[in-house]
Amino acid sequence: MARYEIYVTYKKGIFDPPGATAERALRNLGYEGVESVRIGKFIQVEADTDEATVREMCDKLLANPVIEDYRIEIVGEA
Repeated sequence: MARYEIYVTYKKGIFDPPGATAERALRNLGYEGVESVRIGKFIQVEADTDEATVREMCDKLLANPVIEDYRIEIVGEA
């Protein structure tokens, strides 16, 4: 059984409301050097399947390919 780590973020140019809120909050806390904050999702899947099937899972359910990008890393056996 393999362990996959999936990182999902908004595509470049898509407004990231949680990131914008965190960015404002950090500046309000005095962190003036903050240029940009992007917040995404981290998903860990343990499955007896190949990367192509995990990619299909992402396209169908785990990510919204219209507004989100994702990256899959195989991190070994579960």
